[in-house]
Amino acid sequence: MTRLWNDPADFAEEMIDGFVAAHATYVRRVPGGVVRREGARPGQVAVVIGGGSGHYPAFGGLVGRGLAHGAAMGNLFASPSTQQVHAVASAAHRGGGVFFSYGNYAGDVLNFDAAQERLRADGIACATVTVTDDISSAGPDERHRRRGIAGDLTVFRIAGAAAEAGYDLDGVTRIAAHANERTRSFGVAFSGCTLPGAPAPLFSVPIGRMAVGLGIHGEPGIGETDVPTADELADLLVDHLLAEVPDGVEVSGCRVVPILNGLGSLAAEELFVLYRRVAARLTEAGAVIVDPHVGDYCTSFDMAGTSLTLFWLDDELATLWDTPVDTPAYRRAPQEVDRARVGGGRLATDEALAAPTPAPAAPVTSGDDQSRRCATTVLHLLDTAATTIDRHADELGRMDAVAGDGDHGIGMQRGARAARAAAAEAVAAGAGAESVLRRAADAWSDRAGGTSGALWGLILTAIAAHLGDAGIPAPAQVAAGVADAARTVQAHGGAAVGDKTLVDALVPFSDALSRAVAAGTPLAEAWTAAASAARTAATATADLLPRRGRARTHGTASVGTPDPGAHSLALIADATAGALADSERTHA
Repeated sequence: MTRLWNDPADFAEEMIDGFVAAHATYVRRVPGGVVRREGARPGQVAVVIGGGSGHYPAFGGLVGRGLAHGAAMGNLFASPSTQQVHAVASAAHRGGGVFFSYGNYAGDVLNFDAAQERLRADGIACATVTVTDDISSAGPDERHRRRGIAGDLTVFRIAGAAAEAGYDLDGVTRIAAHANERTRSFGVAFSGCTLPGAPAPLFSVPIGRMAVGLGIHGEPGIGETDVPTADELADLLVDHLLAEVPDGVEVSGCRVVPILNGLGSLAAEELFVLYRRVAARLTEAGAVIVDPHVGDYCTSFDMAGTSLTLFWLDDELATLWDTPVDTPAYRRAPQEVDRARVGGGRLATDEALAAPTPAPAAPVTSGDDQSRRCATTVLHLLDTAATTIDRHADELGRMDAVAGDGDHGIGMQRGARAARAAAAEAVAAGAGAESVLRRAADAWSDRAGGTSGALWGLILTAIAAHLGDAGIPAPAQVAAGVADAARTVQAHGGAAVGDKTLVDALVPFSDALSRAVAAGTPLAEAWTAAASAARTAATATADLLPRRGRARTHGTASVGTPDPGAHSLALIADATAGALADSERTHA
């Protein structure tokens, strides 16, 4: 269980502050995460990694010489926001382009891709390799859909070594992709993990049983069995991985780096007992063991479990693997240097602990009288949404924990509250409706992080584009904005109706709203009808088998429970229907 926190919503930020305080000779704080204290060389490719917090030493602990130049660090088990990734990458860039790598999870892909597009618009070359090492999360014919677990380390380390060796952006990308193709992982768990402030673990395993094939976000395993002996578990892990050796690898005589990773709560002694058998099995198979790793490299907060990663080397990979590495949490053949102080005898801690400078907000566009009146309605709707999510946050978390990581409630809470605060500030500054909603969208995306943060940022931004900062938007403009939101979410997330995602409620809501408005129905009445359609559709997702998102890997586990993203959208649609009707009566 987790015992120490202040406000659970502030845990990630306070954790980063403490991490920097402890490792100021290695890293400095920037908005969204950390970067190397000394930075990249001019013209060197900057390697930027990242993901949700709760996986230490991933991701901030891997920032340092020979490895990453920066890490975007999201909330607990939630991807960093687009703004966080953009800020870290901008701080790390030194003219050679930015290479991104992270685990293949929906929220990370959405936010890193969006940040990458922003950087390219800024004139910064970028490339990405997502890590897909977990063989339990999809079959060999769908390797692109696999998630990244402890195999992150091999891809990150090879990319960092290539950048250190002077590879250009194309070269770093090529060799990182090659490292990913030659990395395979498989894991098990004996107990779930508990997020700060949560009353219970995200999932539980009966005493004497073991979940097989889990991810690193507290997702339940895809199977369950009795807890074996250490040797039997080693055999299970090795057998699964030797059954899927990468193309072109002949096990006998091939060099392999084994990484036996603890997920947070296993004692080192247990891992050593397990590794004894792993090493014997690999040797029996004829593999040549190189640089074995036993310890915690990618954890899942306080989960009791382990994973085995096998990284199959060739000559180029072996040469890069020998690159010295020196980071706060991970060192390989470090050189002896005096890192205690930087220029002039000044303690490195002084600069590292300085609060990060927030990215400047775009200037507020003043609205005319009508648009400012409309902006107060937008604020009222956002306040209603935030209040509604506050009431249902625990319920949404429980729904998400059925086949996910249980953070949907707190993520939505963070996002809705931030959107309300940003909107209130913009309204006070005299902004029009479009500017108010754009500010709210950016705040929601940034504060919530994760998949829901990215999607709600897209939804609100698409609607805002149809409101304008002059006049009162017609019902048809609002309906067009919601329709654009539905199309944008599907285009970015890749989900369709029936995949058991937020899209299953958003599309029916949009369709019903467009039909009612086209028939001449007043906006509040049309919105109420559309909310009813969203509620019905969200309830119906309980019967669906997930085909997208994190729940997909758990098969039938979520059948019988509505999709939390669809449910939260329906809750907001319902609540804001009443608030919209109140506003129309007030301004009539």
